[in-house]
Amino acid sequence: MKKVSFILMALVISAFAIMSSSCAKEKGCMDPDSINYNPDAEEDDGSCEYVGYGIFWFDKMTSDSLMDYDANILTVYIDNVKKDDISVSEYCTTEPEYLGDCGTITQIYLGKDMAKSVTYSIKDQDNYEWFTGTLTIIANDVSKKQLKWDEAL
Repeated sequence: MKKVSFILMALVISAFAIMSSSCAKEKGCMDPDSINYNPDAEEDDGSCEYVGYGIFWFDKMTSDSLMDYDANILTVYIDNVKKDDISVSEYCTTEPEYLGDCGTITQIYLGKDMAKSVTYSIKDQDNYEWFTGTLTIIANDVSKKQLKWDEAL
């Protein structure tokens, strides 16, 4: 009888273990605005990651002034990492409303943060730094920075 009870108890424990493992919820990022969204996730595991965007642009006066100093190409660095190049002759007549209107768009990885302050540096083809500062980048949003001649270094 003890043997039967032991076997029966073992079967019940085994069945419970199998049922609980097959009912485990899939974990993952449940935020559809993240870059690693998992539509099959039933439990958020805190792994969501985000990106934001920065547009750097300048007007005709800044373009002309930079060209007077033989600056032809500007390179955008974010936190000391080279991101994009922009021709000095490609100025904007008004502030860009959308990505690709004018200026240069830079995608910035935010990790698990929804917002992050980054340091930008804008250098010409001779590595002369014309502009520097900080810009707050917000997940899934566009932060714009006009590069003004009177703020050049």
